[in-house]
Amino acid sequence: MSNGSVNNGRRRFLTAATSVVGGIGVAGVAVPFIHSWNPSAKAKAAGAPVEVPVDKIKPGQMIRVEWRGKPVYIVRRTTETINELSSHDKKLRDPTSLEPQQPNYTMNLHRSINPEFMVVLGVCTHLGCAPTHFKGNFEQHIAGVKNGFFCPCHGSKFDMAGRVFKGVPAPLNLMVPEHSFPTPNTLLIGVGPETEDA
Repeated sequence: MSNGSVNNGRRRFLTAATSVVGGIGVAGVAVPFIHSWNPSAKAKAAGAPVEVPVDKIKPGQMIRVEWRGKPVYIVRRTTETINELSSHDKKLRDPTSLEPQQPNYTMNLHRSINPEFMVVLGVCTHLGCAPTHFKGNFEQHIAGVKNGFFCPCHGSKFDMAGRVFKGVPAPLNLMVPEHSFPTPNTLLIGVGPETEDA
């Protein structure tokens, strides 16, 4: 056997071995790279619906929960607060919620599915600050209105349906997220009633 035939055999073996090792290396890099395109568990959780038990919220009380990295204000409105909503329409910029700041199924006086519960993003529509809830002493901000939200950063004011008052920097009502009540005592934020069974 000549040296030429031995060297060609060795060359073919080394070429094949290098190709196999290179292929394994490419696969070893490609699999984690392609896997990195999938959303992380944290990202999946951030976009997931949030379930909130509401039976322990007392009338007049507000709680905050986080959904998609934003605060959601949930207020259990009293009968007095619900009745007050129709008394100050002339002071509001968009009293009938014509701007698309809420799902269609909440285009009503109270801007929610259940009149007892207000569900809004706690983010001012001016510059994204967090409005403060005033319970029973809001008249210092709007005469004749007992309850509402005041944004301390620039003075925007909202009623207990998240509707913005006239003459303030905020241009729009507070955003109402998709929400539903799968049970009378459970609020689901991020899923509307028409998509619950989907």
